Amino acid sequence: MSRAPGPRRIVVGISGASGSVLGLRLLQALRAMPEVETHLVVSEAGWLNLQHELQLGRSELQALAHQLHDARDLGASIASGSFAVHGMAIAPCSMRTLAAVAHGLSDNLLTRAADVALKERRRLVLLAREAPLSLVHLRNMVSVTEMGAVVFPPVPAYYHHPKTLDEATDHSVARVLDLLDLPQQDSPRWQGLGTGV
Repeated sequence: MSRAPGPRRIVVGISGASGSVLGLRLLQALRAMPEVETHLVVSEAGWLNLQHELQLGRSELQALAHQLHDARDLGASIASGSFAVHGMAIAPCSMRTLAAVAHGLSDNLLTRAADVALKERRRLVLLAREAPLSLVHLRNMVSVTEMGAVVFPPVPAYYHHPKTLDEATDHSVARVLDLLDLPQQDSPRWQGLGTGV
């Protein structure tokens, strides 16, 4: 993966799937990294879920991002491949957004920025949120994977014995940071079962 010059710009997308806390926690983690510049884009349904699940509005999210882009603004900086970006994550990624990315439908800034990440061969991580999965969902996941995206359903990891939903969420976010080549030193990592187990 080629390193973009200047700050490590990360595009964070939040779509309308349940799990808006994933986008919030990702933004909070990135905000703590002084070398990272974040560009946030939220779909219309994403805003509804942020309000419903977390009682968060535009001002609270805007405070966490270096720049908030309107999902209708297809002329924004992140809509162009000439705007150097290190990577992008959509957290959470709805099946509608996944389908749009899989089929190249750049119908809003969220899906356009994802399309740009793919065409520029930049890391694109999709935290796909749905269960159970239909054949259409699975085929779309295969399609974006073949294009170079990473499909990362935020499935809890139990090996580090999370005691709360927050701990499970934070572990998923730490894995996303790894995938974006922005590892956190304090995230729990598998060390093996050890001897005699």
